[in-house]
Amino acid sequence: MRQKHQGATRVKQSHLQALRKEFEVLKMKQGESVSDYFAKTLTIVNKMKANGESKGDGEVVAKILRSMTPDFNYVVCAIEEAKDTSLLSIDELQSSLLVHEQRMKKKSSLEEIQALKISSGEQFGGKGRGRGSSRGEGEEAAKHLTDLPLNASSVTSWGIFSRNVLPRR
Repeated sequence: MRQKHQGATRVKQSHLQALRKEFEVLKMKQGESVSDYFAKTLTIVNKMKANGESKGDGEVVAKILRSMTPDFNYVVCAIEEAKDTSLLSIDELQSSLLVHEQRMKKKSSLEEIQALKISSGEQFGGKGRGRGSSRGEGEEAAKHLTDLPLNASSVTSWGIFSRNVLPRR
């Protein structure tokens, strides 16, 4: 009976050792979402707890802050400066990082839209003012109008010449 108990303890200790190593080397991958990374981290922490080793919130928070991608560097610095990380709960940290991730996604989607507009030629809002392919058409239009005699009926209410107005006889 004693040998069976010692064997189970050894298996438990080796499993716990593997979980410790997995926890230590865990890092957030580029492109991985904050939610996925927290889920992965908390799964390891819960397995460790089930095997008899409990990690406090402060230790888990410190690990997560150390292992975030470089995209989150300035947010991590801001959190470390503004708050006592040993008292910060995992939920508070996750919500702060999720807000930042949403802002990053929104910013990158706006940049993609702007890049698409520039590549499709809508750099300055598409149609409207500015120099475009229609440059010089004013002179061409004026040549057609010079053949018409000027009278009051050929001018619209806005003072613009109308091409479809027939001269009066």
